[in-house]
Amino acid sequence: MSCISIYSIENLLIWLVVVVAVVAILKLFLPWLLGQLGVDGAVLLRVINIVVWAIIVIFCIIVVFDLIACLLGAPGMTRLR
Repeated sequence: MSCISIYSIENLLIWLVVVVAVVAILKLFLPWLLGQLGVDGAVLLRVINIVVWAIIVIFCIIVVFDLIACLLGAPGMTRLR
């Protein structure tokens, strides 16, 4: 069984949808929450945004290197399931 199968592509697309949904909810919810707390959260919101995107980039790097390892013959895509 190859490491790039229709199931791994399906799993990757599901993760992509989940990540996009979480980022959208965070961008919608955090300004409201900080407004309710009475905090001027412009800097805090930017820090949280940077952390969220850093996590997304790390995930993308893991996926890319798993795909490269798969193409070179090593087992990959094991962390997604």
